[in-house]
Amino acid sequence: MQALRTYDELTAARTRFLRVDELCRQAKLVPEEELAAEASRPLKGKKGVERAQGRFLAEILGNPVAGAHLCHAMLLPLPTSSARLKEYQARGELKLDGASIRRHGKASVITLSNPRYLNAEDETTLPGAETAVDVALLDPQTEVCVLRGDVVTHTKYAGRRLFGAGINLTHLYEGKIRYLWYIIRDLGLVNKLYRGLAVPDASPELQSTEKLWIAAVEGFAIGGHCQILLTMDYTIAAKDAYLTLPARKEGIIPGAANLRLPRFVGDRIARQAILAERRIDCDSAAGRLICDEIVAPDGMDDAIAAMVDRLTSSGVVSAAGNRRAFRAGEEPLDTFRRYMAIYAREQAECHLSPALVSNLERNWKQR
Repeated sequence: MQALRTYDELTAARTRFLRVDELCRQAKLVPEEELAAEASRPLKGKKGVERAQGRFLAEILGNPVAGAHLCHAMLLPLPTSSARLKEYQARGELKLDGASIRRHGKASVITLSNPRYLNAEDETTLPGAETAVDVALLDPQTEVCVLRGDVVTHTKYAGRRLFGAGINLTHLYEGKIRYLWYIIRDLGLVNKLYRGLAVPDASPELQSTEKLWIAAVEGFAIGGHCQILLTMDYTIAAKDAYLTLPARKEGIIPGAANLRLPRFVGDRIARQAILAERRIDCDSAAGRLICDEIVAPDGMDDAIAAMVDRLTSSGVVSAAGNRRAFRAGEEPLDTFRRYMAIYAREQAECHLSPALVSNLERNWKQR
């Protein structure tokens, strides 16, 4: 109950919003000097002080009132997004760390970019990617949003466009990804893709800024990038692309995939993918349950343009209403909140477990 009392104090009885990182900072769960020392250690050398954050957030998210308020806080636009929106409206393009956004007619195309690491996600990419999502949703000229991966420079795939390789395992092993990264990502960036942007004075279930999302999968969507596909309205995949969720093999929980993937492929295939490393080729029976359209690798640009035209040719007035109606049956905010309460606690244990280090050394570092 102490966590709930602290939350009420810091949010003035839930009349002000605090994002997860600022909430934990103000709660003083761990002295700042200890967190700074922990951040400088490789994963195998961490002392586990971030577990206190996991316990704290799990208790808050486990409470229907406080948990819903925290989810609401994370669905609000970032404080810096308003200024970046003005830049985007003036120029029609914006480059951020980890992502860029460019207007193409009635669509805004967000390109996820970390070319050295196969467009993997890490601390350097998350703020920019979430800002790009905010800008696309806030921009009044944008009717449809497109999510795509950048061309990479990694030796093995140099010159190829890839959707993304999930979490940056190099940075994870080196201790450069903190525990809160997982929570900020899934309560913020990924949940905004699924639920849109909230407003301060209304429940996100009743009022939000939403647009239709198209994903363009080239090469592969691994881990976190596969998780993102489970929030999309329409997914176009290259014929030779594939999906995997190797988080169990690595030793972590794959975001909200455990909650969402069974809706797409059923419980058995979801368990095979998450627990037994099943690869899902996009051009397969299971892959087509996630991907709406399969195209030749050199036909992606035309496929995106055709889908944008199809979605916008007769207007998109009902898009937000239909998305909310789907969510009412699929995943109400309270269902997500309860899932995230478990996730916050269990991911802290996974992230700080010696098993994660040994899994990375056995399955990744040796390669």
